[in-house]
Amino acid sequence: MARYTGAVCRLCRREGMKLFLKGDRCYGGKCAFERRSYAPGQHGQGRKKISDYGVQLREKQKAKRIYGLLENQFRRTYDRAEKLRGITGENLLKLLEMRLDNVVFRLGYGNSRTEARQLVTHGHFLVNGKKVDIPSYSVKAGDVITVREKSRASELFKTFAENPKSLPKWLSGDVATFTGKVEAIPAREDIDVPVNETLIVELYSK
Repeated sequence: MARYTGAVCRLCRREGMKLFLKGDRCYGGKCAFERRSYAPGQHGQGRKKISDYGVQLREKQKAKRIYGLLENQFRRTYDRAEKLRGITGENLLKLLEMRLDNVVFRLGYGNSRTEARQLVTHGHFLVNGKKVDIPSYSVKAGDVITVREKSRASELFKTFAENPKSLPKWLSGDVATFTGKVEAIPAREDIDVPVNETLIVELYSK
């Protein structure tokens, strides 16, 4: 399974904003973006002018990094979104949100999508009673996600249960009960990622 293995804080600095890729660390004083908000590299502080193509590229890179996808994965997701009915950009964000690793993160399991992805890969979750260890697995409205019985006793999952997150309205459940449900496909207004999907569509449409 391909994944990014470089320095995560460089990604936030390159995009010029916090992407919250390290969970709790991003909220503290150790956040690299707080100390050095300019782009990485020897020319990072000198980059000012950016073309229309550059703006579109940065928007695509930002979305990739928020959801933890590499280029080929992201392009395949875009191609799927293009074939669906409706607005391509909105379809893209909906497909990204419905990935199992993202849903697990939204339900409160994991301080970041990267951690949630690792938990899925290690087989800690069931979808409709069946073990699924593929982070890119697309959940559907009505699917029930639960933590495996053996995993519930671990200190990690006990910590999640003691610190529940507020859920988006398209999800229901509670980490304390180790169960969550996808109530509906999220609408665009339910997706709170700071991404302008129209720019991504313009980039791929060239």
